[in-house]
Amino acid sequence: MKTLYLDIFSGISGDMFMGAMLDLGVELPQVERELAKLALDGYHLHAHRAKRCQIEGVKFDVHPGSAHSHEHQHEEEHVHEHEHDHVHEHEHEHVHEHDHEHGHEHSHVHEHEHEHEHDHRHEHEHPIPSTPIPPLPPITHGHEHEHGRNYSEIKQLIAAAGLAGWVKEKALAVFQRVADAEGKIHGLPPAEVHFHEVGAVDSIVDIVGGCAALEILGRPRVLAAEPVEGTGWIDCAHGRFPIPAPATLEILASRRIALTQCGEPHELITPTGAALLAEFAEEFGPMRGLAAERIGFGIGSRENQTRPNVLRAILGQSGGPGGHDWEMDTIAVLETNLDDLSPEILGSFMEAALAAGALDVFHTPIQMKKNRPGVLLSVLCAAGEADQFSEMILRQTSAFGVRRALADRRKLRREFRTVQTPHGAVTVKLGFLDGSVAQAAPEFESCKKLAAEKKLPLAEIYRAALAAWKG
Repeated sequence: MKTLYLDIFSGISGDMFMGAMLDLGVELPQVERELAKLALDGYHLHAHRAKRCQIEGVKFDVHPGSAHSHEHQHEEEHVHEHEHDHVHEHEHEHVHEHDHEHGHEHSHVHEHEHEHEHDHRHEHEHPIPSTPIPPLPPITHGHEHEHGRNYSEIKQLIAAAGLAGWVKEKALAVFQRVADAEGKIHGLPPAEVHFHEVGAVDSIVDIVGGCAALEILGRPRVLAAEPVEGTGWIDCAHGRFPIPAPATLEILASRRIALTQCGEPHELITPTGAALLAEFAEEFGPMRGLAAERIGFGIGSRENQTRPNVLRAILGQSGGPGGHDWEMDTIAVLETNLDDLSPEILGSFMEAALAAGALDVFHTPIQMKKNRPGVLLSVLCAAGEADQFSEMILRQTSAFGVRRALADRRKLRREFRTVQTPHGAVTVKLGFLDGSVAQAAPEFESCKKLAAEKKLPLAEIYRAALAAWKG
C-alpha cells in the first residue's frame, strides 16, 4: 500500500509540508493550476532548492503581490546583499501573531531575526525547474476586507472552487480543525473566527495546496513520527506566550495526539502543521515495514540550534496494520438517553438530522432508571459539525445533555457503476479493499424508481442488479 511517512523530528508547518511534497516529485505548476481554481488573488508562489545544516531540500514560500513585482524586489535585495556582508534574514517560518482587534486565528507574518546572521541562501538556493504552462486566468475575490476573512468566508471560498471533491473535502476539514481550536480558545463560534488577511492567504495556499499535493501523489496512507515541539516563548498581540502555541496544542489535543517538547528554543509545530497532522496522520510512531521509494525534505526558514530545520517525508510501500488500503477519517458520535419523547417527534428529528447532513441517525431500545423504557438516540456526523448537531438534539428533542466522542472510521473506497438489467439501468455502489471489490450493493433509490416504472417488486430489481454486476 502506498504510504507517506512524515518524520517530524524538527516539527511541521504548512510551508515545510509543501516543500516536502515538491521534493517528492509534485510539480509546482500542478499545484498552481489547482490553486488557480480558487477565487483568490494578491499572491504568488516561490519554490527553490535550499539547505539547512547541509541537508538539501525545497523551500516553499507564499509571497504577496505579483510574480513580476517579486522578481524586481528580489533583484534589488541581491544588489543590496553585495553591499553589506551581514543582512537581517527575513523569517518565513509560520510565526503566529494574534490580531486582538479583528482576528481570532494565528496569522502568518514575516518575522525579522534580531540577531545579525549571515544569509547564505544565494550561495546554494536554485529555483526549481518547472514545465511551461499557459498563463493562469486573472483571479478576483470581489472585495477584500481590511480585517481579513473569517472562517465562514474561507469555507465558502473553498466550497465554491472547482477543486476535486476529495481535495475540497479535506481542505475544509483541515480549516475546520483550526477554526474549532481558535474558537474554543477565544470563546467564539468557529464561523466567526477571523484570519488576518496575509495569514489567510498563506493558510489557504498551504492547506489547499497540501491537499492537492496528496491527491497528485495518489492519496497515500499517511503515518507520522511522534510530534516534537520546541520550548520558549512566542510573541503574540496579547503578549508573550509559552510554546506550544495555544491553537497548536488545542488541535493536537482534539485527536489526543501525544506531544513531546525538546530543547530547541523555537516554535517547531505551527497550527497549520498541527491541523494537517490531525486530519491526515492515521498513526504516530517509528517506521515499521516501510520500503522507501522517494525521500523529500521540506526546508524551514531559520537555522535551528539543535537539529536541522527540515521536514523529512518518505513515500513508499507498506503493508501497515493488517496490510489494508482502506480510507480513514474521524467522526463524532453523539448520544443521549430519552424516556419522555413522543415517537412522532423522534421520527421527525431523525429526518431533519439526515437532511441537515448527518452521516447516520438511529435509536436503540434501552432500560433506564426507575425501570423506564427509553431509547438511546445516536447521531454520527463529521467531527467539525458536532456542535451543530448537539444543538439540534438539545432544541428538537427532550434531551438535557448530549455525550460526544470522536471515533476513527475505516471505510472502503467507493465507486458507483451503472449496470444494465433486463428491466433497465440500475446504479450499483462498489466498495474496494486492497484493489478488489469487497462489497457491491444496488442503490435503493435507483432500484425503487425502476421498480415503480416497471411495476415490479423491489426485490426482483435488486436480484437483477446484482446478477448483472456479477455477470
